[in-house]
Amino acid sequence: MGTLTYLSDDDLQALGIGPADIADAIERALIDKAEGRLHTAPKAAILPGGGRYVMSTLAVGGGLTVVKTVTVSPDNAAHGLPSINGAIQAYDAETGLLKAVLDANWITAVRTAGLSSVAARRLADPASESIAFVGTGVQAQSHLDAFAALFPLSRVVAYGRGGESQTRLLEKARAMGLDAEAESDPNAAIAAADIVVTSVPLDYEIEPFLDAGSLRPRTFAAITDLTIPWHDKSLSAFGTLVVDDLEQERSAPRPMVPAETIAGDLTDLVAGRIATPEDDAPRAFAFRGISLGDYAVTRLALERAGHA
Repeated sequence: MGTLTYLSDDDLQALGIGPADIADAIERALIDKAEGRLHTAPKAAILPGGGRYVMSTLAVGGGLTVVKTVTVSPDNAAHGLPSINGAIQAYDAETGLLKAVLDANWITAVRTAGLSSVAARRLADPASESIAFVGTGVQAQSHLDAFAALFPLSRVVAYGRGGESQTRLLEKARAMGLDAEAESDPNAAIAAADIVVTSVPLDYEIEPFLDAGSLRPRTFAAITDLTIPWHDKSLSAFGTLVVDDLEQERSAPRPMVPAETIAGDLTDLVAGRIATPEDDAPRAFAFRGISLGDYAVTRLALERAGHA
């Protein structure tokens, strides 16, 4: 069977994989999928209540099968535990033998921001200088890293529940040389930004509070939270709205957005089947997270670690 490789989150962080590397790896995987070399299954997910979210992904391609299982537990922070926990298993696609086990926290954080980056490369204004965060946890941190590498950011506005996560995000932004401030009104926060990232807890009991109609022209929104904080009727303000995977969205028991508002998915965008918008309407990428992202970053990490 051979030696089983284990890569912890610390091991993965030490590989020096940057945001651009991750976005590039995801784009390559999207092209492989478009050309039939990568096969993915819709994500399986359960929301058992209390903001908890349990999910699993599966992808096969390039001689590798990647399976991930993760639980998001918002209450963990009060106990000094990470809010995201899980593991990734990499198998030889031909023999089915287990090759490697990887911690899932780091990969989950960066692959989500990587998916947003792929969309932002095509939908966001390249001159974007300001970014607003609604939700200030792990995804806000990883998206700040990713978008600071893509755009000439100078200003950060954060709306959250306060506490340590918001403080950490603002301190991180200031350490990067950016002006950063908290905002008590979420719609004022998103109205003042070129890029918006929403990442509230995945809890359908949250009452929607964001109005897409308040966005300025050409704003790009990366919506990582199933559109939970957005008023459904306001989503028509987006001139171009892309989801991560149409098959997954159509099979989901609860759609993120009305079907008629969807221009296509991320594979369509990268394959050139969705035109780059030329109008001034806001644009959005709304996503659940797809197995392709986990596959792409897992493969990249194994290659960097010399275990491909």
